[in-house]
Amino acid sequence: MPIPIIYNVRSVRARWTSSIVAVLGIAGTVGVLLAMLAMADGFRHTLVASGSPSNALIMRAGSNTEMVGAVMLDQVQIIQSAPGAARGPDGPLVSPEVVVIAPMPLKDTGTDANGQVRGVSAKALEVRPFVHIVAGRYFTPGLDEVIVGKNAEASYAGLDLGSTVHISGVNWKVVGIFDAGGSSFDSEIWCDATLLDQAYNRPSSAFQSVTVRLPSPDDFPKFKDALTSDPRLTVSVDREQDYYAKQSEALTRFITIMGSFVAIVMGIGAVFGALNTMYSAVSERSREVATLRALGFSGSSVVLSFVFEALFIAFVGGVVGCLFVIPLNKYTVGTLNWQTFSHVSFSFQLTPTLFIVGICFSLFMGLIGGVPPAIRAARLPIAAALREM
Repeated sequence: MPIPIIYNVRSVRARWTSSIVAVLGIAGTVGVLLAMLAMADGFRHTLVASGSPSNALIMRAGSNTEMVGAVMLDQVQIIQSAPGAARGPDGPLVSPEVVVIAPMPLKDTGTDANGQVRGVSAKALEVRPFVHIVAGRYFTPGLDEVIVGKNAEASYAGLDLGSTVHISGVNWKVVGIFDAGGSSFDSEIWCDATLLDQAYNRPSSAFQSVTVRLPSPDDFPKFKDALTSDPRLTVSVDREQDYYAKQSEALTRFITIMGSFVAIVMGIGAVFGALNTMYSAVSERSREVATLRALGFSGSSVVLSFVFEALFIAFVGGVVGCLFVIPLNKYTVGTLNWQTFSHVSFSFQLTPTLFIVGICFSLFMGLIGGVPPAIRAARLPIAAALREM
């Protein structure tokens, strides 16, 4: 016959001081783990959201980032006429683009960060329909004008609507603010690709990537085959979404590994705290345990009872840890994208899956910290403990 659960709940309440120590230790560990995982998920979500399943990204064969890509104007013309590209009122929805890094002063610290400047075509908003101008207007091709992402405007000094920003010896006027739906484009500055080439003394016929809108995601294989089989082209063709997912892998892997390492180190401390709490409970309740055994409860019932108590404490700690990190959800921070070496703003992403991971991790710590004391409780000599009453 199992020992009633209410007995364990009352025991935790009666020894609330030591229980709180164990709860806080587990809560801190769960909180740190979830914060790191939410950071990794937020960064991954931001980059993956930059890609559309209906867009194809073309770069020079062998290029792993746009920064080292090279696509010439004659190749762009071939790409525009390839079967599978979507067409708008003014022709194929194709945007040849240039990407550079420019020093931008951060508002918070005043120090320079690597801001990403993207030279795009007049069709950039048609190619990426999830990008919307929320203030001002789109830049006029051929003029020294820029539009900036909402996170770039919030992160960098001097990017307010109507201000002038100095990039590579050219004064550019900020004429618009755009919202890219939480993607990494929100951290970018966009301008005319040809003018950006000129500002950096590059040939105006050279681009680093070409983004093509497809009628539907299902048209990608046909479009890719048409380009990769063309002897005039030596390019790589990826779904835009897949490209940005790859861009997130290095940093998210690092954050996840570091977060797990810190959580394991803290978890060891939390387990020792739980062990201390449960061993103290066994020591203080030796007569209670002996009485339960004398009343007919088996050793396995005692073990299950103490394990449940440890799991109960751990569960409370896990819930408290989850509550600790809730304020971080959607909190925006900035970091360096290791692939492009540019500054990217992103938000912590707390999902139900992460909360489940946190609770399971807390229960695991409770199990490790509860089994040894439970076994010790079951092995207490009944007669000796009863003589102490």
